[in-house]
Amino acid sequence: MTARLSRESIVAAALDVLDEQGIDGVTVRAVAARLDVKAPALYWHVRNKQELLDEMGTEIQRRVNAAADLGRVTGRSRREYLAGYARALRTEYLAHRDGARTFSGTRLASPEVLRDQEPWFESWTAAGLDLADAIDAGEVVTAFVVGFVIEEQERRQSDDARYSLATRDAALGAGAPLAMAAGHARRGAEERFERQLDLVLAGLDARFGG
Repeated sequence: MTARLSRESIVAAALDVLDEQGIDGVTVRAVAARLDVKAPALYWHVRNKQELLDEMGTEIQRRVNAAADLGRVTGRSRREYLAGYARALRTEYLAHRDGARTFSGTRLASPEVLRDQEPWFESWTAAGLDLADAIDAGEVVTAFVVGFVIEEQERRQSDDARYSLATRDAALGAGAPLAMAAGHARRGAEERFERQLDLVLAGLDARFGG
């Protein structure tokens, strides 16, 4: 049985478990059951749940890097480059239940995925940007996407009644018309994401240049 196990098959099974049960359901035992093997068989490949999450996060980051075309730096401004990365990251996180909660903070287990950053760092430092500033720019955008998607997925995956605007309006009463309007103005995740991403990128432009 163990001969057919591989990093790819384990990660694929773990992503299936995640989509069905959420982050709390992802365990080595649950993934082993999905693969119809005993849990000890997986310990040849991943020692514990954290290593399993790291492998899952690495696969998602590999997909993000490919979708954002991180190797293609020439011909794109820093703003365009970071915007493409942000959109790819959000798309991959949204593709999985609890995606942002699950994959943020995982350790990249593949040197190949880490090397995808080299053209980005090389191009930006050659243009005069300090390496620490390049790292900060990437981490600021990543942090924005993670926070946005955690909130977005929580609302998508919750009972509609929990975020009922009618209930909110009734609780606010008549004394806070702008606070009431604010609840209605935040509708539309796509538009809100682009608007807020633009704010983040404008701030980075002001700090580091476009």
